[in-house]
Amino acid sequence: MTAPKRILAALVVGIVGSVAVLAFPAHAAQTLEQVQAKVRQLEEDATTAAEGAQEAKVKLASLTQTLNGIKAKAQIQSQTLSLLQKSLGVIAVEQYKAGTLSQGLELLFSSDPSLYLSSAGALDSVTRGKSAQLRRYQAAQQRLNATTLTVNDKLVLVKAAQKKYAAQSALALSKLKEAEILLSKLKKADRERLAKLAAAQEDADQASSLVAAKSASGVSGRAGVALKFALKQIGDRYVFGAAGLVTWDCSGLTMRAYQAAGVSLPHSSSAQSRMGKKVSLKALKPGDLLFFGRPVSHVGMYLGGGKMVHAPRSGSRVKVTTSGSLGSKPLVGARRF
Repeated sequence: MTAPKRILAALVVGIVGSVAVLAFPAHAAQTLEQVQAKVRQLEEDATTAAEGAQEAKVKLASLTQTLNGIKAKAQIQSQTLSLLQKSLGVIAVEQYKAGTLSQGLELLFSSDPSLYLSSAGALDSVTRGKSAQLRRYQAAQQRLNATTLTVNDKLVLVKAAQKKYAAQSALALSKLKEAEILLSKLKKADRERLAKLAAAQEDADQASSLVAAKSASGVSGRAGVALKFALKQIGDRYVFGAAGLVTWDCSGLTMRAYQAAGVSLPHSSSAQSRMGKKVSLKALKPGDLLFFGRPVSHVGMYLGGGKMVHAPRSGSRVKVTTSGSLGSKPLVGARRF
């Protein structure tokens, strides 16, 4: 090939290469992957916020129950105080009707000394009774005042828990909305491609999860009952605040699983992490609950062999995965029930 032809061929190759780069940018696939990663992170952030909402909801329920109990106590104390007030009113009327001389003075000036001596003891008893009644009234008033202050304090805590629950719920929804907006900016073909990739991954995870579930057949006791319950939900969708029977969030799944085994747990991964017996991560047994994040915002159930069953996040299904760190959430503890 002559020099001019070689130069022309090089130019053609260069132009074609340039056109190819313009038409199919080398970073296009990476950009799609970045979008996918960002959507996944937003879904995980939404899940974290949703668990925060569940924690606030559990705290709110507990505070409300306590508040109602204190209110009932205040009602009883108020009724007792009212009865004492009426009793003291009767005493005041009796004193008024007695006139200017008290019963004691009337007896003292009586012409019959024996009448005074025989009645003085009874009078002293009545006086002591009235004093005791007054003391009971004062004590009841103090108790009611203290209870009223406690009610007011609990009301402040209830309002704070309500505010946190609303804020965490709104945050979870906003993260999902952000993910939707991000996906809406993609071309239709790219959105469909991502959806197919996600569905294919979930199907693959479900198939491998069902195989892994067979290893739980030898687990007995409460842990065995809870684990078998959780594994039966493989393939069910994750939904915020759901606790069965066809959709779940992480703590809803573990709560119902242990409920089937006769153990009562709250619907919150953070609250569950403070219950049961603390277990070393080096001494895990099937059925132990594993907790992730600082603060705790996810829970799964240990299957054995370095695996766990859990409801991972929005956009995913109940599955079996490795039991190490969960994305940006480290494994921080385990509990046995």
